[in-house]
Amino acid sequence: MNLPTVTHPNSVNSTALAGEISKIRDSAPKDITIPAWLNECLLTYAHPPEEEEPNRDRDISLICRAFNFAYALHEGQYRKSGEPYIAHPIAVAGLLYDLGGDSVTIAAGFLHDVVEDTEVTPEEIEERFGFQVRQLVEGVTKLSSFNFSSKTERQAENFRRMFLAMAEDIRVIVVKLADRLHNMRTLEYLKPEKQQRIAQETRDIFAPLANRLGIGRLKWELEDLCFKYLEPPEYREIQKLVAERRSDRENRIEQTIELVRKSIEKLGISVREVTGRPKHLYGIYRKMKQQQKAFEEIYDIAAIRIITDTKDSCYRSLAVVHDLFKPIPGRFKDYIGLPKPNRYQSLHTTVFGSTGRPLEVQIRTLEMHHIAEYGIAAHWKYKESGSSEQLSTDDEKFTWLRQLLEWQKDLKDAQEYVENLKSNLFEDDVYVFTPNGDVISLARGATPVDFAYRIHTEVGNHMKGARINGHWSVVNTPLQNGDIVEIITNKNSHPTLDWLNFTVTPSARNRIRQWYKRSHREENVTRGRELLEKELGKNGFEALLKSEPMQMVAERCNYQGVEDLLAALGYGEATLNLVVNRLRDAVKATQPIEADSLPQSTETIDANAIRNVSRESCPTSPIAGVEGLMHHIAGCCNPIPGEAIIGVVTRMKGISIHRQGCVNVEKMTGDRLIPVSWNPLDRKGCLLTYRVKIQVETIDRVGVMRDVLGRLSDDEINVCQAEVHTSPGKPALITLGIEIRDRDQFDRSVNKIRQMSDVLTVRRIEQ
Repeated sequence: MNLPTVTHPNSVNSTALAGEISKIRDSAPKDITIPAWLNECLLTYAHPPEEEEPNRDRDISLICRAFNFAYALHEGQYRKSGEPYIAHPIAVAGLLYDLGGDSVTIAAGFLHDVVEDTEVTPEEIEERFGFQVRQLVEGVTKLSSFNFSSKTERQAENFRRMFLAMAEDIRVIVVKLADRLHNMRTLEYLKPEKQQRIAQETRDIFAPLANRLGIGRLKWELEDLCFKYLEPPEYREIQKLVAERRSDRENRIEQTIELVRKSIEKLGISVREVTGRPKHLYGIYRKMKQQQKAFEEIYDIAAIRIITDTKDSCYRSLAVVHDLFKPIPGRFKDYIGLPKPNRYQSLHTTVFGSTGRPLEVQIRTLEMHHIAEYGIAAHWKYKESGSSEQLSTDDEKFTWLRQLLEWQKDLKDAQEYVENLKSNLFEDDVYVFTPNGDVISLARGATPVDFAYRIHTEVGNHMKGARINGHWSVVNTPLQNGDIVEIITNKNSHPTLDWLNFTVTPSARNRIRQWYKRSHREENVTRGRELLEKELGKNGFEALLKSEPMQMVAERCNYQGVEDLLAALGYGEATLNLVVNRLRDAVKATQPIEADSLPQSTETIDANAIRNVSRESCPTSPIAGVEGLMHHIAGCCNPIPGEAIIGVVTRMKGISIHRQGCVNVEKMTGDRLIPVSWNPLDRKGCLLTYRVKIQVETIDRVGVMRDVLGRLSDDEINVCQAEVHTSPGKPALITLGIEIRDRDQFDRSVNKIRQMSDVLTVRRIEQ
């Protein structure tokens, strides 16, 4: 591949590059539109002014070099629409330019797809354009080179990576939002099923993210585009209704605007502008659904916005509005005194307008308006210093991002992570106060327990009770805006499992689970010991626990000692199969002769091959070594293909097939034992299943049984028996009889259940 000849930023041949850029500008294909802002940058770079312009905010050289590099790399590539691929990076960079992005952000907009779609490496991006550009490009790049077991797992890992990159540089998400917006604008060229998937992901994740970051311009357009593809009939109907009534609405709003403007200016209050603000289509649709109203009953389809110079003028203008029109009780919100977490500030009030219909009014300063439109991007677009300093995620407005990073480390299950992410981003916040007057934002429906864990983990772990507005309250009381919350702690107090039934923040729920696992350490160690002993047998087990190979296994599994490994095995963080396999490897490395005493390793089975071959291809018996003899699978240990087995001669029922290490085989004499193995043709060519019982210990909550069964259903496992036992304040015990093809399928499915955050342990039951 021939790459552009651009070298390190500090050694660029400006004259040569200016010539290349002039050729691109003059000979670009007709179906590529170079926007005015980019054309101006290219002209300035190709023909620089004799004197350097003072206080230039952007590095024109970096922008032009990034464009030139992307143009060459994407040459010959085309989008689904048929247009040259470079049109997409140009559009993304243009959105970032309009948002006020600095030169690094705009350069990343041009380059955001080159690592994924070309042979360029992140290291080369850094060499040519610097570390910050590389950081932004890597943060936006998808994990296309990794293999995942499901689309959900890929999606979850992409989001984890994106949020980690955001913590390093918040500009990552601005680039990603611009990329997603242009993709949504050109979604019509994709297949309907892909349109639905991308639109749903955008509504669930990216529109709420734009809202969290306060970028109203992007949020509204993203929501309307999602609406267009997810509910097309409703979208077209509302679009038609809004268009039909536009002239009447605009006349009515113009009269109100003129009246408000004259009344405010009459009192000598400086007003920048008074404008009408139409609601976006999805906002109208959502209000119709929430209030169960027809379109004709939604009066505030448009609102007016008053922009003043000072905060004082905002409150004085509010007084004028309330003097002109009767305010509707309960519809006034002061986001100036109590800003939203995304820095949004404005006064909101709803009044009865001159026609007797409700009218929404927003009042804010020009700076507040810029922040409302551009969110974090306003830091670059409307700055006083003229510099493009990087935003720090240590700011209070990014508390939600820090919380996401905290709890995403604890959620291993991809499906649960994505669901929690959607909930955390989408939910409205409630604002409460500490006794010292500090404002704390929590998800709506949060309780004093959520508040306590938000303050500090130890405050939550030792919470005894709570006072809300000076009065004792139960710990599951939902908090309301403006509540003053005081947490009472006691060193002897600790969480209870029923707190998980009413806490709503992922961070609080994860801290409660972690405490439960730590506080039941001895119980978990005992359970882990029992699981391992059943798998390996009692012979020499105690000596094995104290051996060097066992310590090596603990270290390989990232635990300090064997007891920590047993505790992790007890509550399901480590799997039995993993421990046994690593123990076998460790024994082989240190004492090769003794390796045969351990259970044989499980074989990897091609599940697709099993499904594609009929039952008729199976041999007469799934067990090799008992051909022509009466035999049966022992019900005490229920061995399954992939596990080491042994045959036991019985008096009445022929040969009983047991799992090696089964307690009922240990006392058998050698003359009753015969060597047997699984027939390989059975494992690769049959659809036979084997019944196994498992017990799941889980935190008791609504829907947990459904979630467990869902994991089994994903692996096409039939559940033939199910029992649930619950006790107040204790974990629930779910006993399941399942039909398994082989050990590989069993381990895979059990691991999926173990990864659920509510699940404490999963163990196999022997009769």
